[in-house]
Amino acid sequence: MRPRGGIPAAAGAFPFARRRAATHTAAVPAVLSRRRALAALGLLALSRRLPAATPAAPVRVGAEVLAEEGFAALRGKRVGLLTNPTGVVRGGRSTIALLHGAPGVQLAALFGAEHGLDARAKAGVEVPDSRHAPTGLPVWSLYGPGPTRRPTARMLAGLDALVYDIQDTGCRSYTYISTLGLAMEACGAHGVDFVVLDRPNPLGGVRVEGPGLEPKFKSFVGQWPVPYVYGLTPGELARMLHGEAWIRPRPRLTVIPLRGWRRGLGWAETGLPWVPTSPNVPLADTPAHLVATGMLGEIGGLNLGTGTPDAFRLVGAAWLNPAKFAARLNARGLPGWRFEPVEMDFNRNPADGRELRGVRLHLTDPARAPLTAVNFHVLEAVKAVAGRDLFQLAVKRGKSWAMFDKVNGTDATRKALQAGRSATAIAASWQAGEQAFRERRAKYLLYPA
Repeated sequence: MRPRGGIPAAAGAFPFARRRAATHTAAVPAVLSRRRALAALGLLALSRRLPAATPAAPVRVGAEVLAEEGFAALRGKRVGLLTNPTGVVRGGRSTIALLHGAPGVQLAALFGAEHGLDARAKAGVEVPDSRHAPTGLPVWSLYGPGPTRRPTARMLAGLDALVYDIQDTGCRSYTYISTLGLAMEACGAHGVDFVVLDRPNPLGGVRVEGPGLEPKFKSFVGQWPVPYVYGLTPGELARMLHGEAWIRPRPRLTVIPLRGWRRGLGWAETGLPWVPTSPNVPLADTPAHLVATGMLGEIGGLNLGTGTPDAFRLVGAAWLNPAKFAARLNARGLPGWRFEPVEMDFNRNPADGRELRGVRLHLTDPARAPLTAVNFHVLEAVKAVAGRDLFQLAVKRGKSWAMFDKVNGTDATRKALQAGRSATAIAASWQAGEQAFRERRAKYLLYPA
């Protein structure tokens, strides 16, 4: 995804497997050292901290719940499955294998979003249709040449239902949620049911943060009028897309809910393994760092560590003073963040000139840490320490701001930077929209706080 599924193409998908819950149906009308990186997996409780799920009551994803219920929602149906390697159940069995062997269910086709069915393609690289060797099923690409971004009549022919099972990152510009809604819309147009096998939001279900989306900036990296961080699971978002009529026509929608998940749980508290959602989202806390630094990729001038396990948690450039940069950022007193000075040859090759001198970001209190605003605090620290206004330098070199505005969902952020507004002021400008969205989304929530 461009830091779609993100941000700049270099950034990967942004830029590169429970108490019984009812099935909800809506009718048609209605990337640090590897050791440190692994340690960071426990940091992503990005909402209010609550007691963790116990081993006796682990979080179970929608695909597991579907199987526990005997595949009742799909029995007698010919179905397609929109998924990638994140579509797994406990023990690592894929949802593809699960449905291919499900009694009374005919799995007839597979669909892939950006990065492909195997989630290996780099951000922005189109993936052709193919055939899935283990099953012999056709694989329809929804990020293919053309471009194809939604299922066509040919792809959906003969299907009774299209099933969605993909782990998301919780960030609006990550393109999986664009594919979610566009696939729903196509199903509505062709009389095909849509079924979401729900998964947790790795940023939690409490945090709502960042700029909203204005209609004129609607794009594949921002399809739906939700904040940059929207605090919904895929199933809840599907319910909101449907209920708010943001998609037309609307299909019959069924969400198979999670069991044992609460809105305040961080990923480590779910007991679920993290499967990389795309090449530049390798770890369970990468989504939080992606939100905190990903927008910087659309301004340029900084290395964000993409292509390594430290993707989005490194920020630097050969001309920065690491100690001064880290001190400046730490002096800002951003709750939940610590900035460590680092200096390294980025490719471990002294001859290539790709030296990174800057900071490594550490989440020390994820529940309190701001995310989106960090992008702009970094810009201010760079200017204060190095005397470089990266935004104004980009303006002088004639940079196009089309993608920056699309990722933000508005040109207000760019205009605020042009006017010299502070990071604190920019973040404050989002508050009214954030609160309005919290109120609007309330009736679509499936899980308790």
